[in-house]
Amino acid sequence: MNFLVLLFSAFLSFSSPTWLKELDQAKTLAQKEHKTILLNFSGSDWCGPCIKLEKDIFENEAFQAYAAQNLVLVNADFPRLKKNQLDKRQTALNEALAEKYNQNGIFPLTLLLDANGNVIRKWEGIPAKEANAFIALLQTKK
Repeated sequence: MNFLVLLFSAFLSFSSPTWLKELDQAKTLAQKEHKTILLNFSGSDWCGPCIKLEKDIFENEAFQAYAAQNLVLVNADFPRLKKNQLDKRQTALNEALAEKYNQNGIFPLTLLLDANGNVIRKWEGIPAKEANAFIALLQTKK
């Protein structure tokens, strides 16, 4: 019986990390929880490498487990299809992030930031072939 309780408790304590939409919120959370921020610029409905990165790495259980313990996730999405358009406020927030961190319009672009929003690492395109390799990159110092 105790094994089932432990198993159920472990299941409840693991949840997929949430991708935030605002960097200020992420900074506050990162400072509070002593985590780094992973900021991803994506074209979710038109950028093939962005879609592959999402599927192969960000949706991977190993990455999600690592992220839940170590990262605050932020997604700055730039969809093109009319049905996927963001509201004006979110579009303005994403454009401000791009102005600061992605002036060249690279997709996908993934940044590891400290809790104050300073860039620690930067990856253009898909940073690794699979989730465990990307986790290893996240764990290395510069």
